[in-house]
Amino acid sequence: MASLADKFSVNLRNERLRRKYSQEALAAKAGLSVSYISMLERGQRTPPLDTLESLAKALTVSATSLLQ
Repeated sequence: MASLADKFSVNLRNERLRRKYSQEALAAKAGLSVSYISMLERGQRTPPLDTLESLAKALTVSATSLLQ
């Protein structure tokens, strides 16, 4: 069974690609660095709740959908 962090990283990447955003575009929309987006997608970092909310808003999805 995949961990919540693993599910998040996969969902983040899938939602970004579904919207045809580059990591640069998502980083700009969410107010984060490109390297941080990359680390999140590779599962090297787990975001705090405020960052999760910023990413969900930038992708126009609910925060919970990134965790399912």
